[in-house]
Amino acid sequence: MTSLHDLLADAARRAADHRAGAAERPVAPADVDLDALRARLGALPDGPVPADVVVRELAEAVEPALVATTGPRYFGFVVGGALDAATAADVLAVGWDQPAFNPVTSPGAAMVEDVAGGWLTDLLGLPSGASFGFVTGGQAANTVALAAARHHVLESAGWDVEQRGLVGAPPVRVVASVERHATIDRSLRLLGLGTAVIEPVDADGQGAVDVDALGQALAAGPTGPGAPTIVCLQAGNVNSGAFDDLERATAVAHEHGAWVHVDGAFGLWAAASPATRHLTAGIATADSWAADGHKWLNVPYDSGYAFCAHPDAHAAAMSFTAAYLTGHGEAGLRAPSDFVPESSRRARGFATYAALRELGRTGVAELVDRSCSLARRFATGLDGVDGIEVANDVVLNQVLVGFGADDHTDDVVTRTQRSGTCWMGATTWHGRRLMRISVSSWRTTADDVDRSLDAILAAHRGRG
Repeated sequence: MTSLHDLLADAARRAADHRAGAAERPVAPADVDLDALRARLGALPDGPVPADVVVRELAEAVEPALVATTGPRYFGFVVGGALDAATAADVLAVGWDQPAFNPVTSPGAAMVEDVAGGWLTDLLGLPSGASFGFVTGGQAANTVALAAARHHVLESAGWDVEQRGLVGAPPVRVVASVERHATIDRSLRLLGLGTAVIEPVDADGQGAVDVDALGQALAAGPTGPGAPTIVCLQAGNVNSGAFDDLERATAVAHEHGAWVHVDGAFGLWAAASPATRHLTAGIATADSWAADGHKWLNVPYDSGYAFCAHPDAHAAAMSFTAAYLTGHGEAGLRAPSDFVPESSRRARGFATYAALRELGRTGVAELVDRSCSLARRFATGLDGVDGIEVANDVVLNQVLVGFGADDHTDDVVTRTQRSGTCWMGATTWHGRRLMRISVSSWRTTADDVDRSLDAILAAHRGRG
């Protein structure tokens, strides 16, 4: 029987080899035979299989079908590259196998989340007293924050939604930009509010909300304690990277008694750099925020954060108790489960702590700055060349590129992906098909951008 030490050493070696090779292997696997992969994975065995055989056969079957998301030339979906310390800390988290429910189930996990959450609120310029929850990603973070918002605005209207539900409750207004991320809509579905409650507000040419239109929309409907209202703003448009004017928009929303939620999945990290912090001016005046760790902080999947300026509303929306549960409030330490939807949850705080400790304040700022600089390098290398057009103002790490006709743009994206040099996706924005380039990995260099530019231009010219 293989010892656990040997088994984990083999798994770590395989993971490290995969990570090291991600810089040079094709970014996306070519022509994966999914039927063959399914066959190699086999049927459920009748009896036990030795652990070393399980790990070896799993790795050998799956590795040819993996995407090099940890490599330096993956530019899809704002996926970070997973820092070394964060990766190793996540390995420890798996080995330690801590149920991070409260200080009794794991005092270590609870304390690390407490420390890392405090670091995050400071780094992102949020109020020092804000509560936080370590969740799976932006979708969960938006859902948690909007659950807190639902509680708060309905409580102000005299309705206990946790006890009485939504049947018979005062109607909740949700005012949001037409350029909002789709996770906002799904969060409203999950919370029982539905998407029909959304009152869409126009955005400008770059995707930032029209603040005057926001004010007009709010004034056109009922406001005040008897009209529960939530406004959803955005820090970093998913396509263009544009920021809503958070300072003005929040002030307008608060004038009408609305709760303000900011979806900042990747854009919130702009607050960590002096060079981009101006984009988040007014961020601390909002009521709740959502951010991802597995995007720009380069923490392994899955990692996200929900923050709330009203900890009581946050806990009221998420917490629960039962007769057999003990340990809440021990030694004055927060129970992580009070601020997230899950009870049985892994200790996500270890990887976040490790990433923040490895980078430090200046390292996070440098990561943000370098990503933005490399995004501009993409834009400079493409805009105006052979009829290619950069369709957005590159204010952050997002670049949208058109190659003429929509079908040709889609063809360039496909050819570029198939080249294996790099991977970026496509989107539809303002009625046009565009290549969407997201620069967020700590491993990406200027050379990686230049190699990718060569692949894109070759694809555009029909040689990809």
